[in-house]
Formats: sequence, C-alpha cells, structure tokens
Amino acid sequence: MKSAAAGVLHHSGLRKALAAYRRYQSGGRRILIVSYHRVVADFTGELQRSIPGLLISQETFRKHLEGLSAAGYEFASLGDALDVMAGRRVAQKDLCVVSFDDGYRDVYRYGYPVLKQMGVPAITYLPAALIGTGQRFNHDRLFHLVRMAQARGYKPVFDVMPAPTTELLDTVLSGRKRLSAALDDFIGRYPTSTLVETIQALEERLGPGPELLPEQGDLMDWDEVRRMARDGYDFGAHTLGHVVLTHEPLDVVEREVRESKAIIEREAGITVRDFAYCNGWYSDEVIRVLKANGFRSAVTTEDMPNLMGGDPFTLKRKVLWENFSVGMTGAYSRTLTVCQLDDCFSTLGMRAPVLGRRLQNAPRGEVVW
Repeated sequence: MKSAAAGVLHHSGLRKALAAYRRYQSGGRRILIVSYHRVVADFTGELQRSIPGLLISQETFRKHLEGLSAAGYEFASLGDALDVMAGRRVAQKDLCVVSFDDGYRDVYRYGYPVLKQMGVPAITYLPAALIGTGQRFNHDRLFHLVRMAQARGYKPVFDVMPAPTTELLDTVLSGRKRLSAALDDFIGRYPTSTLVETIQALEERLGPGPELLPEQGDLMDWDEVRRMARDGYDFGAHTLGHVVLTHEPLDVVEREVRESKAIIEREAGITVRDFAYCNGWYSDEVIRVLKANGFRSAVTTEDMPNLMGGDPFTLKRKVLWENFSVGMTGAYSRTLTVCQLDDCFSTLGMRAPVLGRRLQNAPRGEVVW
C-alpha cells in the first residue's frame, strides 16, 4: 500500500506539497534526524544470523544519502541542527542529521567510508563500557541463543528456568511471534538484570562452547573511535552497557550517564554533550540527570517532526533499515524511500508513532501520555 501510494504522491506532485506543509508545521524548517545501527556489505547473508531491523547494506545506505540530498535536505552536524532549532542561526534548507546507535564495527568498516566520500557529517552514540572489549550486546546474544535453541529443536517443557526465560522461549518456539518481535517486547518489559539472567539460563542449557557468543555484532575499538573523531565525526553517550534507563533506579541512571560520558571523553579526547536513550525510552527523571551532568541534547526513537524551539532532550528520529526502502517488486524504491523520509505517510495519518516517554522504574515500562 505504501509503495503504491508513494508512486501517486511522487508523480502527482503531492509529495512536495506535503513536505511544504510539514515544513510549515515544524516552524519554518524541517530538521530530520535519521538513525542507523549496522551498515553491512551483504544484507542477505547477514540476515541469516542477525536481528533484521538493525541492518542496512552499504549500497542502500549510500542510496539513502543520495535520496536525502535529492529531496532537498542539507546534511548538518547535530550541533548545527540544535542551533537552528533554538533560533541561534538560520538554515537556508531543511536539515538532515545522520546518527548511528551502538558503535558497531561494521559502521566503521562500511558506513564511515561512504560518509567520508560524500562529505556527510554524523554522530555515533557509544555504549562506553563495551567499546573495545570484544563483548556483544544482550539483544544480539539473546537473538543468537534463541536461534540456536530453534535449530537444535530444544523444547523447555520439563525444564525449570526463570519465568522470563520460559516466556521468551515459549513465545518464539510456539510460533506466536517472530524472534525479533518477541525480543523487542522482552527488552521493553524487563531490566538489564533479567536479560543477563535469561542469557545465563540459555547458555547453561545450550553450552558449553565458543559458539554461544555470536561472531557477528562486534563493536569498534577506541583507536577506530579516535580515527573518526580526528576526521571531525561526533560521538555521544549511549549508557555504559546499553541499559534501558527507565527500567532502572535513579542511582543506576546517574552512574550510567555520568560514567559513560567520562569514559568517552577520556578515551577519545573529546567533549561529550549528546545522548541517545536506549530503546528510545526516557522520563523526566532521566532528563534531569542528563542536564545535571552537562548534556545539551538527547535523541529518542519517536518518528515525529522536530519543531523549531522544541525540547533538545526529546529529539525525534526516524530509525531506518534495509526494508524501509523495499518497494512492490522487492527491490530498492527511491520513490518510496523519499516519501517516507519526507514523512508523507504520517502527515496523511497512515502511521502512528510509538512514544518514548515512560514512568521511571515502573513495571512493564508504562507509557506517560
């Protein structure tokens, strides 16, 4: 439906009219912040072993940047975009800020060269305690372990495991949900301690062996971070170990915010002023901690317009991956991509955003409306 609608919108000229309307709604200029996770050489191959929604091929990533430029956006650093939002300077074009979450090494291998070649600035948000350690994210480990359980035909019917572990396995192995969707719900429901407990329970039943740790999903090291920083690319904080802060007590929030900032500043020799909320979730309490620790902005995953004069601690982002751009034929569709980047479908009421504001440390991550 979206692909067909995109063709009509683009060829009729309505796309440009909707973009102009969105520009008016935003207060004069659109500030689009796009978010990526992993840029890979072979999307189809990586799809067999990784969370699909984190992946985009190098070729499609380049096409996104080309499409954004063709749609009239000027690429800007986050700092420049914040200045325009706050009225400290005027932009001659709509602005686009490119961001990456998590600090995956394949961004350095396949995304960074494209950015350099095209002269596009970007910011990468780092889970500071994991950089250069060889560790993997909890979400990648859980995805890998449940896939192993599926492949081995593991059935936990008579096994005694922690209730969350049983819940996750039963949801996936019964076919009620796909693994990536089940993981989204699981991570949105439980704190980091439960994720670790689930990983340990699965490893006990599937191990021992080095294959328990996924080969893919390795992170940058500090030399790679410093190399990008010397080239003018920005870095922000993304907690110490990719922690959803609204699940945690405030002393943990304070430590995750303060120490992640300090580690990046020490290792990369830069000043860190920007933050990305894990899972896109935030609360008033988390924002107060960020402000007290010298941050100037924080990004969500709320796919909504950024308004002139808006709150820099609830910046809206559009999270992109490979299939964001797949049209009716199964191939890349520039028309669909540009219509989505221009926010045509939400302007027409065809898509509702997922809000990120939550109650702090509330059970099951209740939303604050």
